[in-house]
Amino acid sequence: MSDQDADFEAYFAARSDAMRGTAYLLCGDWHRAEDLVQQTFTKIYLAWRRIQRHGAMDSYTRQTLVRTFLSERRRGWFRHESVGSEPADWAVPSPDLPDERLVLLKALAQVPPRQRAVLVLRYWEDQSVEQTAALLDCSTGNVKSQAARGLATLRGLLEQEKVR
Repeated sequence: MSDQDADFEAYFAARSDAMRGTAYLLCGDWHRAEDLVQQTFTKIYLAWRRIQRHGAMDSYTRQTLVRTFLSERRRGWFRHESVGSEPADWAVPSPDLPDERLVLLKALAQVPPRQRAVLVLRYWEDQSVEQTAALLDCSTGNVKSQAARGLATLRGLLEQEKVR
Protein backbone atom coordinates (compact mmCIF):
# COMPACT_ATOMS: atom_id res chain seq x y z
CA MET A 1 0.00 0.00 0.00
CA SER A 2 1.40 3.39 -0.96
CA ASP A 3 1.76 6.27 1.48
CA GLN A 4 -1.01 8.15 -0.38
CA ASP A 5 -3.39 5.22 -0.04
CA ALA A 6 -2.56 4.96 3.66
CA ASP A 7 -3.19 8.72 4.06
CA PHE A 8 -6.55 8.40 2.30
CA GLU A 9 -7.50 5.39 4.41
CA ALA A 10 -6.68 7.28 7.61
CA TYR A 11 -8.67 10.31 6.44
CA PHE A 12 -11.65 8.13 5.52
CA ALA A 13 -11.57 6.37 8.89
CA ALA A 14 -11.42 9.68 10.73
CA ARG A 15 -14.08 11.62 8.81
CA SER A 16 -16.58 9.19 7.26
CA ASP A 17 -18.87 9.09 10.32
CA ALA A 18 -19.10 12.89 10.52
CA MET A 19 -19.83 13.10 6.79
CA ARG A 20 -22.46 10.37 7.13
CA GLY A 21 -24.23 12.49 9.77
CA THR A 22 -24.17 15.50 7.48
CA ALA A 23 -25.42 13.41 4.57
CA TYR A 24 -28.29 12.10 6.70
CA LEU A 25 -29.35 15.64 7.53
CA LEU A 26 -29.29 16.48 3.84
CA CYS A 27 -31.31 13.51 2.58
CA GLY A 28 -33.18 12.21 5.66
CA ASP A 29 -32.44 8.53 4.98
CA TRP A 30 -29.53 6.57 6.45
CA HIS A 31 -29.22 4.32 3.40
CA ARG A 32 -29.09 7.23 0.97
CA ALA A 33 -26.69 9.00 3.32
CA GLU A 34 -24.39 5.99 3.17
CA ASP A 35 -24.59 6.05 -0.64
CA LEU A 36 -23.83 9.78 -0.72
CA VAL A 37 -20.80 9.32 1.52
CA GLN A 38 -19.59 6.43 -0.60
CA GLN A 39 -19.95 8.49 -3.80
CA THR A 40 -18.22 11.44 -2.15
CA PHE A 41 -15.24 9.45 -0.90
CA THR A 42 -14.95 7.70 -4.26
CA LYS A 43 -14.63 11.11 -5.92
CA ILE A 44 -12.13 12.21 -3.26
CA TYR A 45 -10.06 9.05 -3.75
CA LEU A 46 -9.93 9.54 -7.50
CA ALA A 47 -8.60 13.08 -6.98
CA TRP A 48 -6.42 12.25 -3.94
CA ARG A 49 -3.11 12.24 -5.82
CA ARG A 50 -3.86 15.67 -7.35
CA ILE A 51 -4.92 17.31 -4.07
CA GLN A 52 -2.10 19.45 -2.73
CA ARG A 53 -3.35 20.39 0.74
CA HIS A 54 -4.53 17.31 2.57
CA GLY A 55 -4.73 19.39 5.74
CA ALA A 56 -7.71 21.33 4.37
CA MET A 57 -9.70 18.28 3.27
CA ASP A 58 -12.80 18.73 5.45
CA SER A 59 -14.03 21.73 3.51
CA TYR A 60 -13.36 20.04 0.16
CA THR A 61 -15.07 16.84 1.30
CA ARG A 62 -18.09 18.72 2.63
CA GLN A 63 -18.34 20.66 -0.63
CA THR A 64 -18.15 17.42 -2.63
CA LEU A 65 -20.82 15.84 -0.42
CA VAL A 66 -23.24 18.75 -0.81
CA ARG A 67 -22.69 18.98 -4.56
CA THR A 68 -23.20 15.23 -4.93
CA PHE A 69 -26.47 15.52 -3.00
CA LEU A 70 -27.70 18.46 -5.08
CA SER A 71 -26.63 16.80 -8.31
CA GLU A 72 -28.51 13.65 -7.35
CA ARG A 73 -31.63 15.68 -6.60
CA ARG A 74 -31.48 17.36 -10.02
CA ARG A 75 -31.56 14.01 -11.82
CA GLY A 76 -35.12 13.37 -10.70
CA TRP A 77 -37.12 11.04 -8.57
CA PHE A 78 -37.09 8.21 -11.12
CA ARG A 79 -33.55 7.23 -10.13
CA HIS A 80 -34.70 6.11 -6.66
CA GLU A 81 -37.05 3.39 -5.58
CA SER A 82 -39.85 4.47 -3.32
CA VAL A 83 -41.99 1.87 -1.61
CA GLY A 84 -44.01 4.14 0.63
CA SER A 85 -44.78 7.71 1.54
CA GLU A 86 -42.30 7.73 4.44
CA PRO A 87 -38.82 6.23 4.59
CA ALA A 88 -38.58 3.14 6.79
CA ASP A 89 -36.03 4.96 8.97
CA TRP A 90 -38.88 6.92 10.55
CA ALA A 91 -41.28 4.05 11.06
CA VAL A 92 -39.83 2.92 14.39
CA PRO A 93 -38.42 5.72 16.56
CA SER A 94 -35.19 4.88 18.27
CA PRO A 95 -35.58 4.87 22.06
CA ASP A 96 -32.47 7.01 22.51
CA LEU A 97 -33.74 9.84 20.29
CA PRO A 98 -36.32 12.27 21.68
CA ASP A 99 -39.55 12.72 19.75
CA GLU A 100 -38.69 16.36 19.06
CA ARG A 101 -35.57 15.34 17.15
CA LEU A 102 -37.58 12.94 15.00
CA VAL A 103 -40.14 15.62 14.24
CA LEU A 104 -37.38 18.07 13.33
CA LEU A 105 -35.61 15.55 11.07
CA LYS A 106 -38.90 14.67 9.37
CA ALA A 107 -39.62 18.36 8.75
CA LEU A 108 -36.06 18.98 7.53
CA ALA A 109 -36.47 16.20 4.96
CA GLN A 110 -39.42 18.14 3.48
CA VAL A 111 -37.44 21.37 3.00
CA PRO A 112 -36.34 21.88 -0.64
CA PRO A 113 -32.82 20.47 -1.27
CA ARG A 114 -30.94 23.74 -1.81
CA GLN A 115 -32.50 25.33 1.28
CA ARG A 116 -31.82 22.13 3.25
CA ALA A 117 -28.17 22.20 2.18
CA VAL A 118 -27.84 25.80 3.39
CA LEU A 119 -29.54 24.99 6.72
CA VAL A 120 -27.35 21.95 7.32
CA LEU A 121 -24.13 23.79 6.46
CA ARG A 122 -25.00 26.94 8.39
CA TYR A 123 -26.62 25.53 11.52
CA TRP A 124 -25.44 21.92 11.80
CA GLU A 125 -21.92 22.22 10.39
CA ASP A 126 -21.61 25.75 11.89
CA GLN A 127 -20.21 27.24 8.67
CA SER A 128 -20.18 31.01 8.17
CA VAL A 129 -22.22 32.64 5.42
CA GLU A 130 -19.04 33.09 3.39
CA GLN A 131 -17.93 29.47 3.86
CA THR A 132 -21.39 28.21 2.91
CA ALA A 133 -21.40 30.41 -0.19
CA ALA A 134 -18.00 29.04 -1.20
CA LEU A 135 -19.12 25.45 -0.64
CA LEU A 136 -22.29 25.94 -2.70
CA ASP A 137 -20.59 28.17 -5.27
CA CYS A 138 -23.09 31.00 -4.89
CA SER A 139 -23.25 34.53 -3.45
CA THR A 140 -23.53 35.34 0.24
CA GLY A 141 -26.86 37.02 -0.49
CA ASN A 142 -28.12 33.78 -1.97
CA VAL A 143 -27.06 31.89 1.17
CA LYS A 144 -28.85 34.43 3.38
CA SER A 145 -32.06 34.28 1.35
CA GLN A 146 -31.97 30.47 1.12
CA ALA A 147 -31.40 30.28 4.89
CA ALA A 148 -34.30 32.66 5.58
CA ARG A 149 -36.62 30.75 3.24
CA GLY A 150 -35.47 27.41 4.60
CA LEU A 151 -36.05 28.49 8.19
CA ALA A 152 -39.50 29.85 7.28
CA THR A 153 -40.36 26.58 5.53
CA LEU A 154 -39.08 24.57 8.48
CA ARG A 155 -41.05 26.67 10.96
CA GLY A 156 -44.20 26.25 8.88
CA LEU A 157 -43.74 22.49 8.73
CA LEU A 158 -43.13 22.33 12.49
CA GLU A 159 -46.25 24.43 13.13
CA GLN A 160 -48.30 22.04 10.97
CA GLU A 161 -46.91 19.11 12.96
CA LYS A 162 -47.78 20.84 16.25
CA VAL A 163 -51.40 21.29 15.11
CA ARG A 164 -51.74 17.55 14.37
